[in-house]
Parts: sequence; C-alpha cells; structure tokens
Amino acid sequence: MNSHQLFRRSRVRLALWYASVMGVILSLSGFGMYRSLVQSNWTALEREIESIAGTLHDSLEPMLPASGDPTPVLQQVFPELCLAEQPCNSNSTLIERHTIGISDRSTYYIRLFDYRGKLLAFSPNQPPSLPNTLNRELWQTFRTADGIRYHQFTTILHSASVHQRFYDSNVHPSWGYLQVGRTLAPFDAENQRILWILMVGFPLALFVVALSSWWLSGLAMKPIYLSYQRQQQFTADAAHELRSPLASLLATVEAVLRVPLSNSQNIYAMLNTVERQGRRLSYLVNDLLLLSNLEQNTFSEQFHLCCLNDLINDLSEEFLELAVAAEIKLFSEVPVDSIYVLGNEQQLYRAVSNLIANAIHYTPSGGCIDITLQSRDRSAVITVKDTGIGIASTELFRIFERFYRVDGDRSRKTGGTGLGLAIVQAIIQAHRGTVTVTSELGKGSQFIVHLPEPK
Repeated sequence: MNSHQLFRRSRVRLALWYASVMGVILSLSGFGMYRSLVQSNWTALEREIESIAGTLHDSLEPMLPASGDPTPVLQQVFPELCLAEQPCNSNSTLIERHTIGISDRSTYYIRLFDYRGKLLAFSPNQPPSLPNTLNRELWQTFRTADGIRYHQFTTILHSASVHQRFYDSNVHPSWGYLQVGRTLAPFDAENQRILWILMVGFPLALFVVALSSWWLSGLAMKPIYLSYQRQQQFTADAAHELRSPLASLLATVEAVLRVPLSNSQNIYAMLNTVERQGRRLSYLVNDLLLLSNLEQNTFSEQFHLCCLNDLINDLSEEFLELAVAAEIKLFSEVPVDSIYVLGNEQQLYRAVSNLIANAIHYTPSGGCIDITLQSRDRSAVITVKDTGIGIASTELFRIFERFYRVDGDRSRKTGGTGLGLAIVQAIIQAHRGTVTVTSELGKGSQFIVHLPEPK
C-alpha cells in the first residue's frame, strides 16, 4: 500500500469518526429539543384547561342549589347545555359565551355530574361514545374510535349553601363534579409537524456534517501528510548523503587491502582518505543528532544568561584568519553596552558561526562581510551581511530545509553537509527567536537573527 492510499484511508476513517460523533450529537440534541417542545406545549395545554375549569367553577358555584333538581338552574345558567336524557341542540355556543377570549369553543367541551356521579349536562361537541359514568381521576387521556385523542380535567364543584351548612350531616360536602376536556388533534398535528421537520432536517444536516467532516479531515491530515513527505525527503537525502562517503570509504578500504604491505606510502595516503571520510560521516551524524535534540527541546533546561558582545567578538577573531586567506574583508560592529539573552552559549555560538562560515564560503575574493550586534525593541539583533553570489528569490523559502543546497557542487567542495542553515533555524527557534534572510543574485545576502532579551 503506497502512502497516498494510506493517507486517503486515514482521511476516510477520520471523516467517518467526525460524522459519527456529530451525528450522535445531532440526534441527541434533536431528540432533546423535540421532547422539550412537546413537554412545554403539554404543560401549557394543561394550564389552559385548568384555567378554563377554574373560570367555569367560579361562575357556577354561587348559583348551584344545595339539593333538589338542578335542571332549572343549569338551563338558566347554560341555556344551550344538553341535559341528560333529553333532546340536545348540537349548535352550541357554550364555551364561546362563557370563556370567550380564553379558548376555542370547537376545541373544548364540558360535562357536569352530581355528587353521586350521575351525568346531568354536557356540551354537544363532546367526544362520541363517551361513557355517562364519572371517572374521578384528575387527568385523563383517551382515544376515540376515529383515532382522535382527548385530554380531560376533573374538578369538584361546591355550592354557596353547602359552605353555609357545612356542619349539617345531611348535606353532601360537594355539589358535584365538573369535567373540562379538549381535543388533542391540534397538539398532535403540531408535534407531527415538528417530527417531520426533524426527520427531513436531520438527513440534510447529516449530509452537511459529512461534507464538513471530509473537509476538516483533509485539513487535519494536511500537516501530517506534509510532515510525512518531509520525513520521506529527509530519509532519502540522509541516505544519499551517507551513501557517498560510505561508498568512498569502502572503496578506499578495498584498495588498501589490495596494496602490498611494503608500499607504506600509498597505504598512508589511503588511510588519510578513510580518516577524512570517517570524519565527514561523524560530522553528519552529530549534526543530525543535534537537530533531533533541538526538535525535542532537550536543551531548554541548560539556558542561562549569555553575553552576545563576547560571542560576536570571539567569532570575529576566529574567522578573521579564514577571511584574510580568502581575501575577504571581515568587519564587526559591537556596542559598548553588554547585550544579554537567555540561552545555551554553545548553541548560539554554533548558529552564528554557521552564518559567518556560509558568508565566507559564498563570497568571492575582494568581497566584504559585516557582522553587527544591536539591541532593538527588547530584542537582540544579529546581522550577518555579505557581498557574495546571492540567492535567487525562488530559492529563499527552501534554504532552511535539511540537505538543501543552492549550489550543491560548491557546498560539497567546502565540506558542507547541507544542514548548516537548518541547524541555525532550529537553534534560533529553540531560543524563541526568528531568523530571516534577504538576498539578491550577484549582490549578496543578509541574515538577521532576533533573540528576545530577558525581562
């Protein structure tokens, strides 16, 4: 399986996990919202029924007789109420007359019972086939033969005379019962609409989530894929860099083995070659190990105050002889006031020395190199400027890559491994600083290092 298939499968799995998790979250959220809406509507419905029952109770209570036939009173209070065992006028406006502004008369119905549970009167729009017996449960929900659900509330009725004769044992403590009910067809229809909205909206939302998951998984996999590509490139470059000195080393060893022991002069020259290639391999391995340690930030505990003035002066003196031998003028400008940074002095020494060495290597005879140190905006600024061959603008963004060489042949002649600028960048970043470069072909380059000064 190649790397593209591997990362594509990983992206698919990541997208599926994203979509699955978001699908579960959307499902739970949708179900919770649906249940919350249904419960709030149900609570509002019951409160409205109780409010209507309370209004009717308060209207009836002062007029109800303590005993005797209540039919004349009921006909007087509710002339359009249907009396039990008598013909009923189905064109009722009872709820509209007595609870106008509270509810819809076509939605609600009422029923009146005496204290024995005998049905006395009822609304003409009550559900069909409703039993004439009293069910004393406070709340009742039932379904009729045509599939329509109803919700009903039962409350006790008292008359004013009963309160006045409360201690009379011959009088029942309650006059009767009032039932107020309503159809649940609008309520069920509203719930059905909400459910349909969720059923239609959930697949659409899940589709959008799937597309977003695919896009997000691509964003998440991109840096991993780029890192994998860089690792592959690094492995290939490292293998290439190690192969050349190893091949030369093995060839030299084989030649030494074929040379007679009496020819000590040739053996000595060949052993020098072996020693030189061995050193090159050692430098390469050490540089790779240093980069690995810098990436793991294993040196951060070794940071202490470092004087950059002394560091620049020491490096200027060290490279002056090399610059004179290459017929290059080397200048350094260091302020009188000491500039300190928090870091590892050996690492900083290595970083700046790499910049100066590169400037000397890429500056032809008669050129000039300027090294300056200054403090600016709470930062120590080190500038290494040369008048060398310069770097093309298309190459600038790659010069800090490992094993990358703008001029590979020249770099190998000077003994470079292609890791110098990569080490510079890693060291400066480990010190929470930045390194930038500006260059122009044929006119030279300028490297600027910013290091934060301690507060």
